[in-house]
Amino acid sequence: MTDNIPEGFRLLRDAGGQFIAVNGPLYFKKTPEGLLVGMRIEERHCNPTGVCHGGMLMTFCDMAMPMAANYAHRLGQFLPTISMTTDFVGPAKLGAWLQARTDVLKVTRNLVFTQGLITADGEPVVRASGVFKRGQDIRQMAAAREKA
Repeated sequence: MTDNIPEGFRLLRDAGGQFIAVNGPLYFKKTPEGLLVGMRIEERHCNPTGVCHGGMLMTFCDMAMPMAANYAHRLGQFLPTISMTTDFVGPAKLGAWLQARTDVLKVTRNLVFTQGLITADGEPVVRASGVFKRGQDIRQMAAAREKA
């Protein structure tokens, strides 16, 4: 199912380690309004009814919002989640294209505040907001992993 990716999206490589490899794949597209993050819903992402599992949708939000914040503000930092709220607006069916658009509301010395809308084939499925802690430099973390 991952071969039908919308135009302009590129595969996200080397981000998030094995977690994204197992839960993705994720794709991204740079736009003047910010970073869009997307993925195709596969059978492994779904509950027994053929709808994307709510936990997978929350995971997608938890990956997309900090990525978009890093892009928008050139933070280059690991942004662990402090809190995240999600409202499930509608179902995201097997085979649908999930896409996240994130607004960064505020960046402080220690925190990043975001909100996002997740659509499935253009229809809203999740509204989310998140607070993330500004953490380590991503490049330093990658270098430390390579040494280990």
